[in-house]
Amino acid sequence: MPTDARCLVESDESSAVVRLSGLLEPTAADRVRDALLARLSARPGPIVVDVGRLRATGDTAVRLLAEVRRTVADWPAADLLVLDPTGAATGASGDLPVCASLDEATAALARTPMAALLTVDLTPTVGAARRARELVADGCARWGVPELTEPAAIAVTEMVNNVVAHAGTPMTVLVAPRDSSLRVAVRDHSRRQPAYAGLAPLTSTGGRGLLLIDTVARRWGSTLVPDGKVVWCVMYAEDETGSRG
Repeated sequence: MPTDARCLVESDESSAVVRLSGLLEPTAADRVRDALLARLSARPGPIVVDVGRLRATGDTAVRLLAEVRRTVADWPAADLLVLDPTGAATGASGDLPVCASLDEATAALARTPMAALLTVDLTPTVGAARRARELVADGCARWGVPELTEPAAIAVTEMVNNVVAHAGTPMTVLVAPRDSSLRVAVRDHSRRQPAYAGLAPLTSTGGRGLLLIDTVARRWGSTLVPDGKVVWCVMYAEDETGSRG
């Protein structure tokens, strides 16, 4: 994925470091953003963006990295840390977690609860939704949020069935807790965005899948990445407790 800033992804699969080097001008920002989103969507978990060899115009780097971090904020177990030894690229930004050394960045990654992430790769077949429901049920049981089992199963069923019916590509289902919430996402290889137009007519024979997700999730959305998209949602146990009260 060449960019004007030459975004490099470590070939070692055990590494979470992405190095940006060269001159990052505003005209290159979209291409660098796509490269970072591609990396975050391809390999679950946070990344460290090394900007030690990056030169940027104005606050281009800060705005770009902060935007990417906001974009993935609701994805399961996703985050972006910045390695900037001199502070030349990011300055005193309060929007980004900036580390001064690789050791510091590695220690920050180690504190990320990646062990809580569950994933499964699925093919676009009829049984895919059942396997996805089993995954979220396992996660809800492990993380002590049984009240989210049903809403999470509803949401992931609709996400997966949308891939089966419309995208027709392999997919990855991801589930992770964060604080008091549950994050669920389905990553596929189609850039066709789900269309949500609110309540479906009573005479409609379909189109209610996104309405169901909107009903059970506090937040949801769809993010395009270079070779597909990530559809995600966030649910809170307190919402279910309140609805029963």
